[in-house]
Amino acid sequence: MQALTANDVVGLFAALEKTFADQREFLIALDGKVGDSDLGITMSKSFAAAHAAVAAATDGSVGKLFSKAGLSIAKAAPSTMGTLTATGFMRGGKAVDAAETIGTAEMAAFWRAYRDGVQERGKAKVGDKTVLDVLDPVAVSLEAAAASGKSLEAALAEASEVAAKSLEATKLLVAQHGKAAAFQEKSRGLQDAGATVAMFIVDTMAAFVKAG
Repeated sequence: MQALTANDVVGLFAALEKTFADQREFLIALDGKVGDSDLGITMSKSFAAAHAAVAAATDGSVGKLFSKAGLSIAKAAPSTMGTLTATGFMRGGKAVDAAETIGTAEMAAFWRAYRDGVQERGKAKVGDKTVLDVLDPVAVSLEAAAASGKSLEAALAEASEVAAKSLEATKLLVAQHGKAAAFQEKSRGLQDAGATVAMFIVDTMAAFVKAG
């Protein structure tokens, strides 16, 4: 697949719904170590709602459909991670609203806006052991891929590898935000749950585009 079109978005969100249904129990267990164990429920509910919303849409650009998905997540899961994920998709969708298709440059713009929206909403910074510790390197990777003219499939494959390495690196960090911050040292050695969600989203996008 050279670029995502509006017609591809329903399939992408079907794939995301499946990912988070499949990973529901894993995320519940991961979140339960230093959180309140609701992340798997929140994310599975979020992407089921997002898939339903884009499937029901009769028209719209890729960007508008991403924004619509974000709005549905905000309504379905008004938790911290639900709100951050909703913000990311709405900001990312707005950034590519004028694009007819999403190639590498547009995907880089989407993830940069997603990352910036999450940072503004969550008030965290890179190194705080949050979702930003995956979002930031993913955005940088995609921008580099766009600058070097790489295909969307190659760019997302690289971003997926970057996401996995960045997630692994969160094990060395100590949580500074949310419920996990109350456990601080106990959080060391664990991968961040929010960053795990970001990795799953990037991985699913990469697999969807590769399957083409």
